[in-house]
Amino acid sequence: MTDRVYNFSAGPAVLPLPVLEKAQSELTCLPGAGASVLEISHRSKTYIEISEQAEATVKALLGAGDDYRVLFLQGGARLQFGMIPLNFLVGAAAPADYIVTGSWGKKAVEEARLVGDVRVAWDGKADNYDRAPKASTLGLNDEAPYVYITSNETIEGVQFPADPNTGAAPLVCDASSDIFCRPTPIEKYGLLFACAQKNAGPAGVTIVVIRKELIEKSNEKIPSYLQYKPHADNDSMYNTPPCFGVYMVGLVAKWLCDDIGGLAEMEKINRRKSQMLYDVIDAHDDFYKGHALPSCRSLMNVTFRLPSEELEAKFLAEAKTRKLTELKGHRSVGGMRASIYNAMPEAGVKTLAEFMKDFASKNG
Repeated sequence: MTDRVYNFSAGPAVLPLPVLEKAQSELTCLPGAGASVLEISHRSKTYIEISEQAEATVKALLGAGDDYRVLFLQGGARLQFGMIPLNFLVGAAAPADYIVTGSWGKKAVEEARLVGDVRVAWDGKADNYDRAPKASTLGLNDEAPYVYITSNETIEGVQFPADPNTGAAPLVCDASSDIFCRPTPIEKYGLLFACAQKNAGPAGVTIVVIRKELIEKSNEKIPSYLQYKPHADNDSMYNTPPCFGVYMVGLVAKWLCDDIGGLAEMEKINRRKSQMLYDVIDAHDDFYKGHALPSCRSLMNVTFRLPSEELEAKFLAEAKTRKLTELKGHRSVGGMRASIYNAMPEAGVKTLAEFMKDFASKNG
């Protein structure tokens, strides 16, 4: 197969076509370098400029000022699940507060409990993780070393409509599946991280946006790679960085700035795209059952069930004939999951919406 499909994979996921074409044109020889970005030294002037520009563009997109650093690390969300409590929970006078809205929040709690005391301030398990909490139900502790959330749960398709007010406690956020999908009030955050392969680049690089005052609180009694400060002091080159991944993140960020016009414009596009699918689900609610409550439906991951597993299998098979791929939901939720990240073109979502209408009318 040589024709591009509409790829609804949850990650690694669709990338902007202009970014792929730019990378393709520079892959064998980066202008001015005489070699591929895959081959040049991370200590070279060329790569340092790539890394610095990527950091500057990410900061510009998020509106992050001089009191923040952007780090490009490895290990994905899994490493951050442990790295965060190792740095900020060990020796803390109070437990960290965790707000659990789905599968990835649960995994973060499990890792943090290996390190220190954790208080689950809210858990959506009783409702099968179909919602985000109301502010009045949280009761967060101002003395907590941090409050942890997952802004968008990829598996369940639940997204915080707005970030919670955490008072004096720093807000720490796993934004792996919705970074750059809408404007971010970065001043609310102590630390925000995202493994890039869902909405910001290829697999292999993790973006960490961290307030400088938190960097200085890094735990010096753990292995140095697990501390944030050495990475910041060495401009994300404490070890050999994921150079190609950083280069791609820089291209994606530039695409968002130059081609899209920033995150406010990206949010408008994302709301149009997600509404196309939610409108079909709501109009055929005797056939499609959305997982998340309407008040906290995700802009990035639209999850829904069909009346039977047999119809779900038929749906997937027929979708593939229309070049609509990777729509199968996570095994823990079942059904369908359409991941419509920033790079998914509106034409792809429109094609899926029309297919869903057609399929419901023929099989309902």
